[in-house]
Amino acid sequence: MTSTDRSAGSALEPCGDPGETTADELARKIETCTAQVGVIGLGYVGLPLVRALVEAGFPVLGFDIDPEKVTALNAGRSYIRHIGDGTIAGLRRSGRFEASADFARVAEADVVLICVPTPLTQHREPDLSFVTCTAEAIAPHLRPGQLIVLESTTYPGTTVEVVKPILERSGLASGRDWFLAYSPEREDPGNLDFTTTRIPKVIGGDGPDAGQLATAFYGRVVPHTVPVSSPKVAEAVKLTENIFRAVNIALANELKIVFNAMGIDIWEVIDAAKTKPFGYMPFYPGPGLGGHCIPVDPFYLTWKAREYGIVTRFIELAGEVNTAMPRRVVEDLALALDQRFAKGLNGARILIMGLAYKKNVDDMRESPALTIMELLEERGAETAYHDPYLPEILHSRRHGRFAGRRSILLDPSAIADFDAVLIVTDHDDVDYAGLVEAARLVVDTRNATRAAAPAHRGKIVLA
Repeated sequence: MTSTDRSAGSALEPCGDPGETTADELARKIETCTAQVGVIGLGYVGLPLVRALVEAGFPVLGFDIDPEKVTALNAGRSYIRHIGDGTIAGLRRSGRFEASADFARVAEADVVLICVPTPLTQHREPDLSFVTCTAEAIAPHLRPGQLIVLESTTYPGTTVEVVKPILERSGLASGRDWFLAYSPEREDPGNLDFTTTRIPKVIGGDGPDAGQLATAFYGRVVPHTVPVSSPKVAEAVKLTENIFRAVNIALANELKIVFNAMGIDIWEVIDAAKTKPFGYMPFYPGPGLGGHCIPVDPFYLTWKAREYGIVTRFIELAGEVNTAMPRRVVEDLALALDQRFAKGLNGARILIMGLAYKKNVDDMRESPALTIMELLEERGAETAYHDPYLPEILHSRRHGRFAGRRSILLDPSAIADFDAVLIVTDHDDVDYAGLVEAARLVVDTRNATRAAAPAHRGKIVLA
């Protein structure tokens, strides 16, 4: 594996004469940033990518099946908090960005980037419907000289075994008429230190020309690229990154359970352990996994592994530990209510602090807060929530019953009216010391209350 700096340029030198190949012509357009880029899926991955491409000088046509998103973007409005209206308005003023719901316009693009969701089914198996539907929408409009890149996280083999056959129904062959590659997204919403243009890009092409073209293209956008030998390797890289995180978070969660039983503060342990300058990397426990990657991606590999007769016990055990955390948090809350007030969950009023899956973002996908709310209400509790980033709960496939509920106003009198406050997401712009002072009981899954006054620390239960 090698790393290619942006300054290295394209390995495919444009010839500029009438006899140039489709690869040569596309290389020339990439080198001069005149290649029209199409980005399919304008969500938490696609929209930051659009911004990076426009800033690099490429003209970009964004595609989404949601007409409201298309309308908003063309009017200069954003629907993602960390990409504000001013950013979208600036992209529109540049004259290099337009959004569309007309997939026939894919034919206008020289480079097409697919950034669509890859969730799990109810049986925790890969749901590639968004990927296959997108490929089927592209196929009638595929033309010679295009580069198609899948960025959605998926199991090894998807690009060549699923996407390629659908696109080749057009009668055009990958590697001859058009080019196919896989380059996994590595977005971390809300992370100001590592934005799209500061994260290396792993790239695997279906053949040498595809790999070189994709490397040249991304080399115009990111500081350096990391070419690998095939799309399958690139797909495995992405899964490895996220499985690494899932397994280590599961370990932290299990250690928390063990240490709590011993009367040891897991947060104090981690703070001390991370002072070791080698051989240790801190991971933190929590109420369960959330977001579009960590709760989902490991199961893509466990499913694919079964095709080879392999049982991924280690990965699946980590999944069991992490999946069980919302229920354990509810049990910890129930025990705290019983010990403090001789009161059960049935009829208790619980305030959920934080609905987003991670702090300082407006993304509630796979958030453990929704599962916890559901478990609490199943046991007769009344729940409300406060989240400065999510004023209203959006519809989701698993928790549609909560759609439309609104965040309550956070003030001392409102807080005091609840039997307990359960901190699920530790947004920075919350006065946790004031929260603890006003609350009757605080169950904290994130150690957000560590700065609370000593006089009030008796109200806090770390869960």
